[in-house]
Amino acid sequence: MKSTTRGTLAAVVTGIAAAVGATATPAAAAVPTVPVPVPLDGVSKSLHTEVPQLGLEMPLIIPGAPEGPRYVQGRLLPEQVLPQVPLNGALPGANLRTPLPHLVGQGFDHLSLDAPASALRAVSPGLAADAPLTPPDPDNAGLPALKMPDLGVIAPVLQTVPGADLGLGPGL
Repeated sequence: MKSTTRGTLAAVVTGIAAAVGATATPAAAAVPTVPVPVPLDGVSKSLHTEVPQLGLEMPLIIPGAPEGPRYVQGRLLPEQVLPQVPLNGALPGANLRTPLPHLVGQGFDHLSLDAPASALRAVSPGLAADAPLTPPDPDNAGLPALKMPDLGVIAPVLQTVPGADLGLGPGL
């Protein structure tokens, strides 16, 4: 392979790596989590053997402000009687590295699993209802008329994109 071909290939690989890193880094940095290390060093020292290494990421749930009531003409109650509450946080993450006793073959003596915390957006369920009466009717001496009551549940929303990396190799 010529040096110009290698240089071009290296530039393309570097550009792709930078693009992937640029898109992955801000999303990971925006996830509000608290790292929780699991201390297994004492077990490793007392048993004189390699034990799994485990680290967790616990999410911080941040509630948002619900929308205020919206009055609609022709209804006695607001549009959403029980408003939906937005919640932002993360799914828990985990990082695991464990030894394997050559189950798969030579050169595969460690297993690693990296499941980073992923951003989570949720909206609680809401309730929409209306009274079985119409607004006061001037043609009916100012009295309301009867109508069918309205009742509905507004479905909750859950949005996330989880991901994980599984690795198998020597001394990960």
